[in-house]
Amino acid sequence: MKTVSDNQADLLRRHGLQATAQRLAVLRAVSERPHGTADDVAGAVRARIGVISRQAVYDALGVLAENGLIRRIQPAGSPARYEDRVGDNHHHLICRRCGRMVDVDCAVGAAPCLTAAEDSGYEIDEAEVIYWGVCPDCREAPHTDRARP
Repeated sequence: MKTVSDNQADLLRRHGLQATAQRLAVLRAVSERPHGTADDVAGAVRARIGVISRQAVYDALGVLAENGLIRRIQPAGSPARYEDRVGDNHHHLICRRCGRMVDVDCAVGAAPCLTAAEDSGYEIDEAEVIYWGVCPDCREAPHTDRARP
């Protein structure tokens, strides 16, 4: 019976990547903590395998994103976040108060789920939308003047 690590190692190899302990730990951390920042991922990786440099985490995140194994999300005014839900062109909703991010499926139709009024000759294959609002927990909590993350 294959373990999660075995499956992730196979996934890396299918994409022509070496299945290093660092890459496996980063991939697992992203899978276990969707929408985590690089610092979140680094903390989880250190807890799992011990010492790893911040640069090694950034390098692994970059390689995994470049190869389509994870997705890098860069909301305005927020550090990049990472997730392993790829290939379905979903979007995100972010709370302006606490910064919590959740997935939102496409609003209408197939990818790209938004049609540009003018494509300028591009072949469009993805639309990225970030919705901003206030999550249910923050709506119920007393309002503080915390700026969006």
